[in-house]
Amino acid sequence: SERSASSKGLSIYELAVDSITTRGEDPYIWLSQNQCVDLLSATQNAADEIISQMRNIAETIPEYKVLRAMHGVGDRLGPIIGDVHRFHSGKALNSYAGNDAPPYQSGQFESRNRHISKRGSSALRKACYEVMQALKLIKPQDDPVYLFMLKKEQEGKPFNVAKMAGVNKFLRIYYARAMELYK
Repeated sequence: SERSASSKGLSIYELAVDSITTRGEDPYIWLSQNQCVDLLSATQNAADEIISQMRNIAETIPEYKVLRAMHGVGDRLGPIIGDVHRFHSGKALNSYAGNDAPPYQSGQFESRNRHISKRGSSALRKACYEVMQALKLIKPQDDPVYLFMLKKEQEGKPFNVAKMAGVNKFLRIYYARAMELYK
């Protein structure tokens, strides 16, 4: 109510008065803040340069164009996957991403409710997850991966389960399209 709102406002004001400010008349504060901004800028420039070099290397691989043509794919994913020749199947590529369920069997018991293994490349798994998020934002109605995710969500699968199922389908489609280049 109104009484608690005024007491909250008063407590915020008291906290602000007692807090340490980030800007002041002290030249050392200004110097340290400027150094932090310079460091952040240099870090961003270095990251941009690394991504540019990774993209230049990835562009020499023929299947990179196939990957970039897929919806939701940015500059970082191609260099992370690398050469798909090292995988014998789309399932192996999914396994490398850690997007496969490990077998669990003991005697007569066989588990049916298993989570992804998370072994393999966490960077690839995260990049593919970002692709799924991009697909959810751009909503390409002709994309089989996006439509598959929607189908899984309509079946009542949790949001993240549907996304990881989409990652599985995405990697299998990518593998099949990339291997067609070498036939």
